[in-house]
Amino acid sequence: MATENQLRIPLTAIILAGGRSSRMGQDKALLTIQGIPLLQLVCDIAIALCNPVYVVTPWPERYQRLLSARCQFIREVPLVGESPGEVPASSKVMTLPHGPLVGFAQGMAQVQTDWVLLLACDLPRLRVEVLQEWADGLDRVGEEEIAVLTHSAKGWDPLCGFYRRSCLPALTEYIDQGGRSFQQWLAQHLVQVLSLPDTQMLFNCNTPADYVALTHPSPN
Repeated sequence: MATENQLRIPLTAIILAGGRSSRMGQDKALLTIQGIPLLQLVCDIAIALCNPVYVVTPWPERYQRLLSARCQFIREVPLVGESPGEVPASSKVMTLPHGPLVGFAQGMAQVQTDWVLLLACDLPRLRVEVLQEWADGLDRVGEEEIAVLTHSAKGWDPLCGFYRRSCLPALTEYIDQGGRSFQQWLAQHLVQVLSLPDTQMLFNCNTPADYVALTHPSPN
């Protein structure tokens, strides 16, 4: 497996694990694939490429026992004037209403490298060799481009891609103005498109049906 020493540039990973998992009905990050929790799978991929690896979540205590000591937690907190959401019966913990863009910004505030790999915690089909190939091209990205992401008919795929640390002031300003949408924020900036060799790599495990399909695939 690749290591961060093989990359041309230093790279930090931010993994977001603060979602409500409302469609799944239980915490997606704790669902297991061949006995390994989803969050752990994603973290292991990130560790192979990045140092440091941050997990941004409102509840670090929930995941502490699952992850390598190489993963550092950043506690996601409410914004000024914002109250935690209701406590879902399945989770027994407060959720935050602001969405992944704010969690990303709170993680970015701790980053020291020029580039960040952002990942959602529910991407079970990530391929380290594809991520490494993408990362190897970062030194050729135009200076005005703030991110390098795949794109589909639905828009940008913001939760598996690379961002410049220098985008943080613009991101903070957008959030301070009330913005919460990744798509709307990215539409204001130049973004380089990544070629995606296999669309299944970005499969999101969002629903019970997704989980069944993942763990009990139909025979060909």
